[in-house]
Amino acid sequence: MNRASVVEIDPGAIAHNVAWLKEQAEGVRVLAVVKADGYGHGAVTAAEAAIAAGADGLCVALVQEGVELRRAGIEVPVLVLSEQPVEQLGQLVAHGLIATAYSARFVDALADEARRHDVSGQEVHLKIDTGMNRVGCRPGDATELAGRILARSPHLMLGGVFTHLATADDSDPTETERQLDRFENALAQLRRAGVDPGLVHAANSAGTVCHPRARFDMVRVGIAMYGIAPSVSMTERCSGLRPALTLRSKVSYVKRVAAGEGVSYGLRHRFEHPTTVATVPIGYADGIPRRSGSDGSSVLIGGRRRPIVGVVTMDQLMVDCGDDAVRVDDEVVLIGRQADAEITANEWGAVTGTIGYEIVCGLSPRLPRRVIS
Repeated sequence: MNRASVVEIDPGAIAHNVAWLKEQAEGVRVLAVVKADGYGHGAVTAAEAAIAAGADGLCVALVQEGVELRRAGIEVPVLVLSEQPVEQLGQLVAHGLIATAYSARFVDALADEARRHDVSGQEVHLKIDTGMNRVGCRPGDATELAGRILARSPHLMLGGVFTHLATADDSDPTETERQLDRFENALAQLRRAGVDPGLVHAANSAGTVCHPRARFDMVRVGIAMYGIAPSVSMTERCSGLRPALTLRSKVSYVKRVAAGEGVSYGLRHRFEHPTTVATVPIGYADGIPRRSGSDGSSVLIGGRRRPIVGVVTMDQLMVDCGDDAVRVDDEVVLIGRQADAEITANEWGAVTGTIGYEIVCGLSPRLPRRVIS
């Protein structure tokens, strides 16, 4: 699809970031998280770049995401990070994906599916909820559930035990330390019961960078492998990362507007002085927050920041260019660098009241992805 608006993906930056994160991890295994279509970067592109840089495996959120990787010829271990609908377990087993379990019902269903497929050693990782209160078994239930997995041998194999950190990107380490205490206590109970937990992992991107104690045998790196710090407060800690995504467009129309005139639906923004308005053919259907024209968001044109004005429409947005000379087809950068200026996903997220994750994951499939070398 040929559009003026395009997402450019740099796999070299992803490879660089994975290599940098491996250094931070100090020798433990690294799983690259490529769920949500590689956080909007393209799952297969991101996976191949991560593997080339030394990632030991991949993580996804859905069975379908794992199947996509297998159909692309990717054969490394792929961990599905949560329990999946029972009716999808046949696909999970058939494509050699690693399951996550935290309930007896799921363990039994997975074992039955492995038996139906005549599979021995279907790998499963046990997830323990240590305080995030999203998914995972209670720490006190981990030993019983691990025993249930082991009892379904040879069809099931306990390959790992993990948890997820809720506040690893927070400057206050108190909650992270509390979670790790609970996790280590649960691991000790497993070992006292004679259970080998396999690969132990807890660290996400923030945990990998900021919490050496959380690294255990393996880390799971997500947002950081795409060159985006897990939070704005971690920007300096992540200065070794390179953004892998640039969002570009072009000016499609230029118009001089008089003082007192309004712009876009509702005419909510009115100009105090005569100005030049540039229209850019990208809107909220492409993932640009509709409120971007009222919260201080900007784009780069001619190496300068220019404010988005008025309500972002479904397919277009408007930019106040003042008295500067702007022409149709001039390049517009919404995320990325132009000359000496840069707009990051985290910056845009902060301005619009969200996070960089949501900005890049929200970029619509109707935006073409162009892989650059």
